[in-house]
Amino acid sequence: MHDPPAAPIGPWRQRIRELPARARGAAPFALGVIAALLAMILYGAIFPSPTPLTAREVSEAVAQTMASATPAPARASLVYQFIQPSLVLIQTQGEGDVGGLGTGVVIDDRGDILTSLHVVDGASAITVTFADGSESPAQVISAQPENDIAVLAAAQLPAQLVPATLGSPGAMRVGDEAYVVGHPLGLYGSMSAGVISGFDRSFTMPNSERRLEGLIQVDAAVNPGNSGGPLLNRDGQVIGIVAGLVNPTDQNVFIGIGFAVPITTAGGAAGLPQY
Repeated sequence: MHDPPAAPIGPWRQRIRELPARARGAAPFALGVIAALLAMILYGAIFPSPTPLTAREVSEAVAQTMASATPAPARASLVYQFIQPSLVLIQTQGEGDVGGLGTGVVIDDRGDILTSLHVVDGASAITVTFADGSESPAQVISAQPENDIAVLAAAQLPAQLVPATLGSPGAMRVGDEAYVVGHPLGLYGSMSAGVISGFDRSFTMPNSERRLEGLIQVDAAVNPGNSGGPLLNRDGQVIGIVAGLVNPTDQNVFIGIGFAVPITTAGGAAGLPQY
């Protein structure tokens, strides 16, 4: 005689029987979650979050950062740094031991010094002083009277010769930045800044019938002693040689109108291409 078959187990009873096994399988995961939570709580207790900055603290931090930042140098300062090693002081002696002064600029590796002819015209002796302070006698080796340009050669060059970089006047426009560096009234290495005021100007030199043509007009300050010095663009390149100034009162002081011979013209006296 056979035992009767066991009654089938319902789904819900099967799930109840499986609960202990499932609980044993989930225990490691639950313990891991609890351990992670405890670790986070412990870390927060040891390393508390920083206190949020107030708006005032943020403003003070920004102000301190901006105050400590080094501003970029002014454009004029960079131009001066470029040209200063090429600048020359010209001192002359004439009849009756009368002295004069002007400015020149070294334009090539030979040490040729470009300046205005009226600075050295008629001088019995010429002395040039280079940017490093060294002095030397000099003489005129070439001239363009029609453009008031002269080229000087020093008897002794400095240990380190730094020719200026020449630019293109044709690339300039009215309103472009312009800088003049020279020795006005004997004030060595002075700089003035302005803009290009015009092109193709004419100018009759004081106490002379010589009329210069094709000049660049600038409003950067030009005074006695600036003659022969460089007119510079914003990249520190020489675009002209200062020729003189206009003053309707017949006083030899600047009123806002100065003139320069384009370097593309002046450079011809030193054998540079003219165009």
